[in-house]
Amino acid sequence: MHLLEALFLGVIQGLTEFLPISSSAHLRIVGTFTGSGEDPGAAFTAITQIGTEAAVVVFFWRDITRIIGHWFRSLTGSLPRNDPDARMGWLIIIGSIPIVVLGLLFQDEIETVLRSMWIVAIMLIVFGILLGIADYVGAKRRKLDQITYPHGVLYGFAQALALIPGVSRSGGTITMGLFLGYERAAAARYAFLLAIPAVFGSGFFQLFKSWDAPDQYFSLGETVAATGIAFVVALGVIAFFMNWISKHSFLPFVIYRILLGTALLVLLSMGVISG
Repeated sequence: MHLLEALFLGVIQGLTEFLPISSSAHLRIVGTFTGSGEDPGAAFTAITQIGTEAAVVVFFWRDITRIIGHWFRSLTGSLPRNDPDARMGWLIIIGSIPIVVLGLLFQDEIETVLRSMWIVAIMLIVFGILLGIADYVGAKRRKLDQITYPHGVLYGFAQALALIPGVSRSGGTITMGLFLGYERAAAARYAFLLAIPAVFGSGFFQLFKSWDAPDQYFSLGETVAATGIAFVVALGVIAFFMNWISKHSFLPFVIYRILLGTALLVLLSMGVISG
């Protein structure tokens, strides 16, 4: 049963990681309603995100290899430092600093108190409303190659908020991008690229910590299986999402977040589930 539960949670991770609805919140919620009734935990969430982030690497492989190549060539002087791809390399590095620093500083809180269902519910609603406002008021004129270093830092702090389940890594960074006037597709593309160092770093750190940990609900093998499922599902979701946002608004995701958060608050208030 543990393996089936882990695989099911892997599917949930793959479905929700790149949609602005918070994969960590969904794993927290779904874990409560599975047969075990257990929170799968921050470690399981971080490790399965390795699978979804591997899907980003596959999907954006040409962009990533070009960015890395141009970044290294700019260091040697064979390309100017203001080359767009070299700049993107620096933007990803700079934008990753906030989540690394805050993740280390608040590691204990992230793995304990911030996983409260009350916090998850409130974050789903609050950041759903913010996404809706940003999508409505944002100019949506700036393109990916117009990202500035100050904007990269702001994106980074928005990504760091996703350390709180319910915020959403993609949702938080896309919301910031929309407020800054970027096109939907540009905001999403940078959000996905920006997440690569943070997710891989967090995932492999948690994998190392969990290697011989006896108190993990899921075994290492079950977690790895869930990670593989998450990778396969996430590939399809990325393709869907990038096509969707080029033609539609984020309104369906906003409505979903608010309804889900409200339902959670009702269930928590009635004592149907515990916080």
